[in-house]
Amino acid sequence: MSRPPLSWFACLALLGAPQAGAQAVSEPSARPAAASTPAVKLGSDIQARTLKNGLTVIVWPDHDIPNVALANWFRVGSRNERPGITGLSHFFEHMMFNGAKKYGPGQFDRVMEANGGANNAFTSEDVTVYLDWFPASALPLILDLEQDRLQSLAFDPKVIESERGVVYSERRSGVDNDNAGALQEQMQATAFVAHPYQIPVIGWPSDIESWRMEDLQRYFKTYYAPNNATLVIAGDVEPARVFEQVEATLGTIPSQPAPEPVLTKEPEQQGERRIAVKKLAQSPLLQVAYHGLAANDPDAEALELLGLILTHGDSSRLHRKLVDETRTAIRVQGTTAGGFDPSLTWFYVDLPPGGDLAKTEALLTAELNRVVKDGVTDAELKKARNVALATFWRKLETNDGRARELGRAATFRGDWKALLDAPTRYEKVTRDGVKALAARIFNPDHRTVGWLVPTTASATPARSEAAR
Repeated sequence: MSRPPLSWFACLALLGAPQAGAQAVSEPSARPAAASTPAVKLGSDIQARTLKNGLTVIVWPDHDIPNVALANWFRVGSRNERPGITGLSHFFEHMMFNGAKKYGPGQFDRVMEANGGANNAFTSEDVTVYLDWFPASALPLILDLEQDRLQSLAFDPKVIESERGVVYSERRSGVDNDNAGALQEQMQATAFVAHPYQIPVIGWPSDIESWRMEDLQRYFKTYYAPNNATLVIAGDVEPARVFEQVEATLGTIPSQPAPEPVLTKEPEQQGERRIAVKKLAQSPLLQVAYHGLAANDPDAEALELLGLILTHGDSSRLHRKLVDETRTAIRVQGTTAGGFDPSLTWFYVDLPPGGDLAKTEALLTAELNRVVKDGVTDAELKKARNVALATFWRKLETNDGRARELGRAATFRGDWKALLDAPTRYEKVTRDGVKALAARIFNPDHRTVGWLVPTTASATPARSEAAR
């Protein structure tokens, strides 16, 4: 778990949901991949195929540099958990690097790095994604590594207990001992009363302590099946050859019965909810969350542009009002989750020591109400659209960006081709559409408000010796 990203758009790029990562390796950089062939229609050379075992494979070839990025998207996150096994999705993100039948403990990283590669992974409310970056010549080896851990992951009790401790340590640092993380977790659990989006990605403490071996084995078999994944490979490859190599490796893993669908829909919120978290802190924090949209909602791009207008950069509305003009805050951020189901649209406000939470909340609410009443200007919409489009094209300059964005479109919109339509969707957003969406989202009855109220050391209750 980590603190909210620095901008609304940054969170959109990462699904916007609370995430947890097992690795800390940075991906290698790459120079723009499309600049050398401007006459070729973007994405015209992308090829996709679904194997007999249900694995979807998407290949985007580009031969500018002899590198490859691989992203394997599994449709499993905290949304698929239940009381008693919360945190398992993130736990498997850790376990997938801890040994299998052919490549034992620690071998996945060592073998990959010895062959010029690096890797990372992240878990959100909706997905778990594994990322590899490597020289093109290493593709057969990388697929062998991936096949081994998917087909023969080791369930060593000692390793499980070790990783259980690592996950619990992450929870302590990212939630228990992080004021923003602690408030956000309580906000999420308060905003949802029925939908599993109320479950924190990192898991609840008692569940982390009590996962059983049969829970792990059942969960892995259900969700780490090829028919529950989308594999994207971008870089210096030939699609026909890639399909052959994937078929010979990952294609040999048997499919499984489709996971039970998440059928629960969050009932409409009937009134504002409020929470206060009291913790030892120097400064108060304000968080406001409105029920928002799913990733494939027709208004998703309009919400993205609205978020940029409100919180992106020093010229954004909320920064000018709360930081520059009234000086009631020192930082304002905004994010939206945008997963399989409607999630939350967030505002995070950091106040200075002694800051006035009530005044700051009133100013934020007034600014949102002003958008609902008056809409946004042509200049604001144009700037937001330019930022969104520039960020979109920058992502597609690298193999890594292409693999991520193709996987995101295929996973959340149901078709990788939706990625290529994104510029058109941004262009279609109008001022009237943004104003109507603001009225739809910023409904005071659909929001949850959270205050982090600082306490002194003497007012903080002593922790139980049993607490981990």
